[in-house]
This record gives sequence, structure tokens and C-alpha cells, in this order.
Amino acid sequence: MPPLLAELVATLPLPTLAIDHSERIVALNPLAQDLLGKGVVGQHFITVLRQPTLVDAVEQCLADRMPRKAPFLSSTGSGDITYEVALQKIAGTGTVILSFQDVTHLAQAGQMRRDFVANVSHELRTPLTSLMGFIETLRGPARDDAAARERFLGIMTGEAERMNRLVGDLLSLSRVEAQERVRPTAKVDLRNVLHTTLRNLTPLADDNGVVLHHDRGDLPLMIRGDSDQLLQVFTNLIENAIKYGGSGQSVEVTATTSDRDPALRAPAVRIVVRDNGAGIDPLHLPRLTERFYRADSHRSRALGGTGLGLAIVKHILNRHRGRMKITSELGKGAEFCVILPLDTDTA
Repeated sequence: MPPLLAELVATLPLPTLAIDHSERIVALNPLAQDLLGKGVVGQHFITVLRQPTLVDAVEQCLADRMPRKAPFLSSTGSGDITYEVALQKIAGTGTVILSFQDVTHLAQAGQMRRDFVANVSHELRTPLTSLMGFIETLRGPARDDAAARERFLGIMTGEAERMNRLVGDLLSLSRVEAQERVRPTAKVDLRNVLHTTLRNLTPLADDNGVVLHHDRGDLPLMIRGDSDQLLQVFTNLIENAIKYGGSGQSVEVTATTSDRDPALRAPAVRIVVRDNGAGIDPLHLPRLTERFYRADSHRSRALGGTGLGLAIVKHILNRHRGRMKITSELGKGAEFCVILPLDTDTA
């Protein structure tokens, strides 16, 4: 290979190698050496690349000089990496240049979309199947059975409401994700947000036999935020605490401030929502904010959960540069701690 071409390959920002007409690797840059290993110069490309799809692409490119793309998979200690390899033959030579671009994030995003569509389809199919079954029954055997008709219509209403909640949460998640990189600028007093949330949820707590205790402090808790989204965060967390805490229990909501919170390394406010229910197995805690992940699927659906609430909370807190910590032990309740940066210009 001409020295100039070897120097050019060495300076390219992607892992790159060159294969000449003898089908041997004649040059590669340090990034390609990290990917494929040392001592590959002079070896036949098949013994180095090995993966059939890429090997076929190299052979075809050497034969017809047409540019091509092929996948290449690599494994590291931290996981699998997917590369898209661009193959281009240099005009007037028998040399093919291969450039490896890491597209793992694109592959992961595509898998996430497929998983999301599959989950949504599954969540909608269950109530739809139930509705179709009851409609068929009402048209047939239960046509003249007034008692059965009333019972079935009640169940159908519940299933329709479940689908409506799911669609509402999907739309909410879409809006939140669209705004996630836009930092809020309005000044919001979290004490007012908590007051509104607690007032709105007091009837639900009364119906479930749950007592709400709260300590919001005496001073304003000023942050830069979106009051509607923050109301959504605390409504979700406190409503979950009421539903999962169990009748006859209590839910505590407390707010404390710090001049330098260790999580944010800045002045912050911590809002803790704690219930005294059955708790959550610590095994589930790292995945609770994933879409459609449920620690107890049957109980969650029975209580009207869509599996999207904590995912929405996570995205809202990301937009506000906040954090959420979840701690729980079986039989000892659960604690959700929201950490948000204080607006020191107004606090």
C-alpha cells in the first residue's frame, strides 16, 4: 500500500482498515486495532473479520467495485456493540476501505420502539378482547337477561375506562418526552403544588381509609418548574401510596431543604412520599420507572394502573434536572424521594 494511503487510514476518526487485491489486510488505524486486535496486518481478511455477512460484502466489493454496507457485531465486557461497516473501493486500485461506525444506540432505539409497540398492543388487546366477548354475549345468550346485562355493562365500562387511561397516559408520555430537553423557566412554589395535590387526593384517601400526614414547612420552596407537570408527579406518587399502602394505614409527605444536596451538589428540596403498606421487593426497584414494568402486574391492573405513571414521573424530573430515589423493604412500606434544585435567586 502507498505510504500516503496508510497515513490517511491512520488519521481517520472511525475504526478503518484497508484490504488489497490479494485479499489481505494491508493497513488499519489504532481504533480498528483496538476493535480487531494486534497483528492482523498481512492476514487474510476472512480470518480476521469472520462474520459471513461482512465477508460476503468484502468479496463482492473486491469483485465489482460497488460500495456496500454490512453489519458487524462485537462483544465487550460491558455488552454487545453493533457496527455499520461502509465498504468503498478506491478508484484505480484493487484496495477496499472498510470504516466501522458504532450504531448500537440506533439498534437499541429500534428495539425499544418494537418493545413499546408490543407492550401497547398487549395492554390494549386484553380489554378489547374482554369487550368483544361481552358484546357477543349480550347479543346472544344474555340478550333478555336484565341482571346479567347490568353486570356485563359495568365490567365493560371498567374495561373502556382502562383503555381510556392508557391512551391518556400514552399521550402524556409523548408530550413529556417532547419537552424533556426544554428546561422550565417559570417560578413555582412547591408548597402550593403539594397543597393542591393533597387537597385533590383527600377524597381518594378517605374512600380508601388512609390518613394523609404532611409537613411542608413554613417557608416557600421556590424552584424553576412547570406547575402542571409537577402536580402530575406528586399526584402519581401520592395516589400510588394511597392505593398500595392499604386501608387503615397512613401516608406521610414531607419536604426538607439543603444548601448542598449530595445528589445534586447544589441547593435542593427533597419531597418524600412514604406509605406503610406491603412494600416492594428490592429486586424490582431498579426497573420501576421502565415503561409497563410492574412489580405486581395483577394488583396494578386491579387498581387501575397503566404501567406508565413512574415512567412519566422520570421524564418530568429529567426535564426539571431532578432525581428520584426509591427505597423499600417487604412488609415495611415504600419511600419515594423526589429531589429538585432550589431556585436560589428567589428562595
